[in-house]
Amino acid sequence: MRWLVVILVTVFLLLQVRLWFGEGSISHKLDLDRQWAVQKERNEGLKVRNRLIAKEVESLKTNLNSIEEKARKDLGMIKDAEVFYLVIDKKEQLSTAEAAP
Repeated sequence: MRWLVVILVTVFLLLQVRLWFGEGSISHKLDLDRQWAVQKERNEGLKVRNRLIAKEVESLKTNLNSIEEKARKDLGMIKDAEVFYLVIDKKEQLSTAEAAP
């Protein structure tokens, strides 16, 4: 009978050690909950980004003006009858010249 009590107490202590310190412990669960919350925030941000990209793609598929706007903005394209003027700010030009080695 005495051996049975010793074995049961030992098993109980081993289970307690695993509960508090091992894999699947309470601290491990709290850490996983924190990681889950961070990942959930990232996913929400990516969902918003995906919705914006989907709207832009749909606009490019259906609207010719949005294609022209994108070409002007990203590729610097101009129409045949247009004249391109480049205005340079002297203060900005001087600050970049001073920063260059």
